[in-house]
Amino acid sequence: MKEFKLPELGENITSASVLKVNVKPGDYIELDQTVLEIETDKATIEVPSTVSGKIVEVLINEGDKAEVGAVLIKVAESGSNSEIATTVNAPLATEPQKQTEENKEDLTQEKEAASGRVDFILPELGENISAADILKLLVNVGDFIEKEQSVLEIETDKATIEVPSTVTGKVTEIFVKEGEKAKVGSVILQVEGTGKTTTKTEIPKRPSIPLEETKKVEKPVQPVAENKPIVIADSQPPISKNAAPAAPSVRRLAREIGVDINRVPGSGPGGRISLDDVKAYSKKLQKATRSAQLGGSEVLAGGRVGMGYLPLPDFTKFGNVDVKPMSNIRIKTADHLSYAWQIIPHVTQFDKADVTDLEEWRKQYSAYFEIKKSKLTVTAMLVKIITSALKVFPQFNSSIDMEKKEIIYKNYYNVGIAVDTEHGLMVPVIKNTDKLNIFEISQELTTIAEKARNRKVSLDDLQGGCITITNLGGIGGNGFTPIVNSPEVAILGVSRSSYEQVYINGKFETRLMLPLSLSYDHRIIDGADGIRFLRWIIEALQNPMKVLIEG
Repeated sequence: MKEFKLPELGENITSASVLKVNVKPGDYIELDQTVLEIETDKATIEVPSTVSGKIVEVLINEGDKAEVGAVLIKVAESGSNSEIATTVNAPLATEPQKQTEENKEDLTQEKEAASGRVDFILPELGENISAADILKLLVNVGDFIEKEQSVLEIETDKATIEVPSTVTGKVTEIFVKEGEKAKVGSVILQVEGTGKTTTKTEIPKRPSIPLEETKKVEKPVQPVAENKPIVIADSQPPISKNAAPAAPSVRRLAREIGVDINRVPGSGPGGRISLDDVKAYSKKLQKATRSAQLGGSEVLAGGRVGMGYLPLPDFTKFGNVDVKPMSNIRIKTADHLSYAWQIIPHVTQFDKADVTDLEEWRKQYSAYFEIKKSKLTVTAMLVKIITSALKVFPQFNSSIDMEKKEIIYKNYYNVGIAVDTEHGLMVPVIKNTDKLNIFEISQELTTIAEKARNRKVSLDDLQGGCITITNLGGIGGNGFTPIVNSPEVAILGVSRSSYEQVYINGKFETRLMLPLSLSYDHRIIDGADGIRFLRWIIEALQNPMKVLIEG
């Protein structure tokens, strides 16, 4: 019999509240399988098992408070003496021989090898994404699912995603509910595979034991050899290509104290992470938290910033209020923009483009685009123009790494488009815009806008941008100061065009003027380059041949 105790949880943590017990008596557990979900005063943690075998007793309930070192679960290891002893010392019938045969039959079990019973777990969802909200379950218990079939719809802080199954078979149990938050690596559902075979676990024959001699048995019967469950490779989570080099014990400690192992800088050979590295990083996190509570800030590995927020007044003193939780997308947008505004020294340049002739050209070709079931917009033309501008001004197609003191110049051209949705601002990216004509760009614009508004945009759609265009012209306004979408270094804001009196060649003329706002990172882009870049875009809008000649 082995005892599973609540492990050390970190410095100054002596107890934790049990949020969820994932196992019950009779269950078989594996080493490192999550058995509890607990909450400390610092984090919510999934606690892995340190033993394997059959659970005999669970000594904790959900909602209880457990002390570090307390026995929570009693486990009989697979094939252990305690399991056999229980069988041998079980109450016997008055006919010992008959009872022994019945025990033999009970222990000779039919198992579904390839039993097909496998756990489908929430796979890796992308860099720095550790959990997701369950929006919709697409299957029910009893359903038969195919590999690659969508089984649930989730929302991360970046996008709404349909998650495909990695296995084929019958759904026997679902462990999550709609509206719940699931962590990457947690079990979502259990599936019974299609390929069933029957195997028997043969029990060594033993002589019948007379009733009066039962208590005299001192040596246990030899452990019963059990077939180990077959693990289907497809059910396992993908391993990150950039997985942090660390021993299992180090990873276990990181999990227990709520530290992302992939963020811990390793001090060993080849960046290998030690126990001391995890503890040091944990202390740094705690320091940042304390700093935030005092209203200060601390920059952590990866450029994350812990910021303090002043407490709000009790608004109910002044009248009725409605309180609604922020969506994951809204939370991520708020954090990202706060981070970008804090670390990037912004400069915003304003100017106007005379698009009178361009608008006439756009109207002339709009019918052609409508026949092709597309729409010719100023945004589509700006995507093509700004792509050409990036070639002329490569510093605008770069990212800055302050930690390494390096500038990364990109040799590809992807343009992000800010899309206003009812769920919050999203920035899907049109890839390889240098290889697309305006018609193809128009089609891409329509597609990504629909995907964003219908919450069908993928993680890949949101990554890899070089520069962003945000067009508020359809709503109104004559200028604004857009925030650079880090790690990009510039963003172009577009406002509503209007007719103005412009002095040209000694007289005033009525012209259609388009307000533009260019925000850029002053660490890498000087003011002179900023206005040159914006003027190049304006001249291209006023004379599209510039793109053909210089772009």
